[in-house]
Amino acid sequence: MITLQTISIFLEIIIVFMALGLALAKKQLAGYGLAITFGIYVFYDAVKLYNYTANNQILQIFFFIATLSAFLSLLLMLTAKK
Repeated sequence: MITLQTISIFLEIIIVFMALGLALAKKQLAGYGLAITFGIYVFYDAVKLYNYTANNQILQIFFFIATLSAFLSLLLMLTAKK
């Protein structure tokens, strides 16, 4: 059975590729940041969904990196010259 969490993971994967496309096509650094953020989300959600054994401290560090990456990406977008 496909769960909402599985659908979320697939959407996150699509977002990773869209963000990479944005970064490469438009030369926008924020796209790489969003790709990193959602790439980490995919990993984090897959670990939780499939009950992989993972060090909780490492997961917390990854989640912090994802949050920091999203924050910096938004700052880049807000301060970008038009």
